[in-house]
Amino acid sequence: MTMGHNDPVFAIGIVARMVGLHQQTLRNYERCELVVPQRSSGGTRLYSNRDVELIRKILEWKEEFGLNLAGVELMLTLTQRINELDSHVRNLTVEVVKLREGQVRLSG
Repeated sequence: MTMGHNDPVFAIGIVARMVGLHQQTLRNYERCELVVPQRSSGGTRLYSNRDVELIRKILEWKEEFGLNLAGVELMLTLTQRINELDSHVRNLTVEVVKLREGQVRLSG
């Protein structure tokens, strides 16, 4: 069985060591809903590789731009919106290509 990118596999202590943060900082990120790990049936926080990447991105933004948690929240919101718009543009581009191909067939 292979581990997927979104599979919750890392306990909070492991993630804290992986990213160089205190566990309480990760709990604060969860409280602010910046990174929300899944929970095991026993209530243990379990982080995925995607969660770890997001935590590293947050740390990069804090270091590079001097952002506080409110700034990080805004960056996450804007990044998500940009990704949604990018996906929408890709879908529209496919539709335009299909329409143009249909016009070529009709006129040809």
